Amino acid sequence: MDSINSEQTRRQKILIADDSEMNRSILADMLGEEYDIVEAEDGVKAVAALQQYGTEISLLLLDIVMPEMDGFEVLAVMNKNRWIEDVPVIMISAETSPAFMERAFSQGVTDFISRPFNALLVYRRVVNTIFLYAKQKKLAGMVADQIYEKEKQSTLMIDILSHIVEFRNGESGQHVLHIRALTELFLHHLQHKTDRYPLSQADVSLISTASALHDIGKISIPDEVLNKPGRLTDQEFEIMKTHTVVGSQMMDNLPIHTEEPLVKVARSICRWHHERWDGRGYPDGLRGDDIPIGAQIVALADVYDALTSERVYKRAFPHEVAVQMILDGQCGAFNPLLLECLVEVAERLPQELSGGSSEERVSRMEMRSVAEEMHRHEELSASERTLHLLEHERMKYSFFAAMSQEVQFEYTLTPPMITLNTWGANKFGLQETVLDPFSNQQVLDIISEDSLQGLSKALRSSTPAQPLVKYECKIRIQGEERWCRVIARATWSADDVPAFTGAIGKATDIHDSRMKLDALERMASHDTLTGLFNHAAAKKRIMEQLDDRPHGRFVLAIFDLDHFKSANDTYGHMFGDEVLKFLAAKLCECTRGVDIAARVGGDEFLLFLEYQGEFEPIIARIFASLSGCTYQSFPISVSMGVARTDVVGTDYEDLFHAADQALYTVKRSGRGNYRFYDESMGRMLSAISPIDGGDTAEPTEKMEELS
Repeated sequence: MDSINSEQTRRQKILIADDSEMNRSILADMLGEEYDIVEAEDGVKAVAALQQYGTEISLLLLDIVMPEMDGFEVLAVMNKNRWIEDVPVIMISAETSPAFMERAFSQGVTDFISRPFNALLVYRRVVNTIFLYAKQKKLAGMVADQIYEKEKQSTLMIDILSHIVEFRNGESGQHVLHIRALTELFLHHLQHKTDRYPLSQADVSLISTASALHDIGKISIPDEVLNKPGRLTDQEFEIMKTHTVVGSQMMDNLPIHTEEPLVKVARSICRWHHERWDGRGYPDGLRGDDIPIGAQIVALADVYDALTSERVYKRAFPHEVAVQMILDGQCGAFNPLLLECLVEVAERLPQELSGGSSEERVSRMEMRSVAEEMHRHEELSASERTLHLLEHERMKYSFFAAMSQEVQFEYTLTPPMITLNTWGANKFGLQETVLDPFSNQQVLDIISEDSLQGLSKALRSSTPAQPLVKYECKIRIQGEERWCRVIARATWSADDVPAFTGAIGKATDIHDSRMKLDALERMASHDTLTGLFNHAAAKKRIMEQLDDRPHGRFVLAIFDLDHFKSANDTYGHMFGDEVLKFLAAKLCECTRGVDIAARVGGDEFLLFLEYQGEFEPIIARIFASLSGCTYQSFPISVSMGVARTDVVGTDYEDLFHAADQALYTVKRSGRGNYRFYDESMGRMLSAISPIDGGDTAEPTEKMEELS
């Protein structure tokens, strides 16, 4: 026996969770020759190891007193996730009081090991526990096979009997399978939607199976009525309606098994699946919840399949049309709650009825029934969870295998925990396992709570069919704020109504590339000295606004510094640069964020803005803010020319030229002022010749008239 046990347990994994390194070392020395040892120094790391290895862990040796999360809290997590059903737990404790031991056993502990350790005692208890659990799993598999065979044989016999009826009815034989699939789908959805109808898993299985017999009474209907291609006469319809009563009588007149639950449910479905919520159905005119819920659901399934299937008397209606006809009451009144179910699962109906061959659909229903049967017996639930965990692990590691040199993570909702790969943990300066990340200050120092909530919302907004999510946010690494792109795959439960359970994914630092791109874009559009737009960028934005709002009221102003050359000559070009930066800052202070301010070149600036009321006070205020002040000992004075779209039009070149002509007028008139362009100004300027000397020339009489 010892050799058999040793062979069966060789190289299985044992998780030792104890905050004492000495205790872990002693136990590892005792068991390390025959088992692979995984160590955890606190409860959080123990939960992380269980999450990582799943059913690869054959046994957990669990200390009670540990930091972060104690042994009883670990047991609570294991029970919540049903890990306790697959992973036996032996408690490590010096405490042997009855209350303590009762609490531990009530949470699923298998055995106790007391300190100080006895090597032989530890080894025997470990071997025996692992061996017993292995035998239990084997027994669970054998019972599952028996349940499967029982379900298969029962379903086969019912299908044969039902297909005899369908064969007489001249149909394809798919109707029975469709009714079973639809009935099961509606029942599961109703079960999760409300507790108004207390349906157990056994009830769902029973009603779904019995639904196959709903039309068995048609075996008594004459062929000429049953397969008539045209509309039935009133007399023929009365004959057809008798199949409900005949079906229920067949169930009542069985020589044996009349008290079996399946027969009772089948009888109610046969008799009442043509009753309607408002009492206008047949044969008994039942109304509301006087109609058994099983018969109500089969009625809805029967009507939907009849509408979407071809019959000797009609063509098939499209799915969308069929659903709308039922909702509009064209097929009789149904329970409003069931109509809500129909709407909520409508997208799944075509897929449910077309997903594979009839044999495959039967197999899916059989396996679902087996799973439900096993769920009713806790000692047999291990196989179902094992399959789910294996699928989860396969998906997770195939996703991670496609990536390298990335911050990889796994987030679980229960317990709320993030597990990072080693490279990612080192990059962020975190432990590889972080419990409750939404309230962990180390995590919040790296990524803000708003960003965490945004990522969580994006993941929860995904679907099992489209689980991939891309999200960008700022993170802080070693005091530096950087941009990060997260690509994650949400994970969902395998329930009929899937629930969000967490996510797996990667995070990529995109700070450098984004900063470089932002810097290049800014260099291309902004003046490096003043930080204002350059002329090309300003022109582009102005033209976009003029195109977007051709009837808007805009002004474009051009101004430059008076006597700026003397500032450079007297104080030097570095001082001149500071004067330009000072003027640019003043311009930003007296304008709005939506206004466009630019440095055209040298000491020449541009301003473009939209106004609603009077424009002259706006220009006067801005001009006053820019003039009459000093930078150190240099007096600031500007000359400004202004052009309006309601005078010049919305062509940028025309606006710029008109503002430039107005500025030229001011400068020829003595500087330190502003002017608005008008048509007479343009005519007068074209009538005079340029005067040599630029700014130093004296104004002519004609120019004085313009002022």
